[in-house]
Amino acid sequence: MPGIVERIKRFARSPQGQRATEQVRRAAADPRRRAQAQRLLSKLRDRRP
Repeated sequence: MPGIVERIKRFARSPQGQRATEQVRRAAADPRRRAQAQRLLSKLRDRRP
């Protein structure tokens, strides 16, 4: 049974993985999405003890 890293690699090479990667790239390039992600990460960091 392949390990998790191998499964992720296989998914990333698949057509479905390529589409997901492209969607993430486009979202990361959008300033509104980038700000939204920063706010979310900030909230998560603040919750840690």
